[in-house]
Amino acid sequence: MDKAEIIEKVRAFATKAHEGQMRKYADEPYIRHPERVMKTCKAHTDAVHILCAALLHDVLEDTTVTEKEMFSFLENISDTQTANKIMNLVVDLTDVFVKKDYPQWNRRKRKAMELERLEKTSPDSQTVKYADIIDNTNDIVGNGDGFAVVFLRECRTVLKKMDKGNSELYAQALSSVDKGLENIGN
Repeated sequence: MDKAEIIEKVRAFATKAHEGQMRKYADEPYIRHPERVMKTCKAHTDAVHILCAALLHDVLEDTTVTEKEMFSFLENISDTQTANKIMNLVVDLTDVFVKKDYPQWNRRKRKAMELERLEKTSPDSQTVKYADIIDNTNDIVGNGDGFAVVFLRECRTVLKKMDKGNSELYAQALSSVDKGLENIGN
């Protein structure tokens, strides 16, 4: 299977996994977010493992799909090395310190622990995270609630610690967050 076919199979898998989900800050099917994240990454790389991870980056966190199910799917459409690369990126991009598993911690503590974990992730993971931040920033700015400021400040903190990914995309993410904060008066 060639790279384009693998990406299309992954897109279909992610679409099915996110079926019925809508974006919180945009009136659209959830899958539009990972598609935009992938498109942003594609402007900087054609590495199939990065593009597929971009499409899958929220599947483990936001759907009922398990790591085992995802890996089995990936092994069926690609070689084991590619499946492992994609899977490692998706796992890196999946929040570990979530409220459900750490109810005793407030958001600040969970985000601090998550940041400690994220700063150790691979440059490829960080590249996808930059594209994710850019898209989330575009969705959240101007939605009218006070959460945008909290979110954008968290993103700025993340970007200060996660600087090993694609340098152009990093600069774009930082600029996006800074412009978002300016637009909402912070």
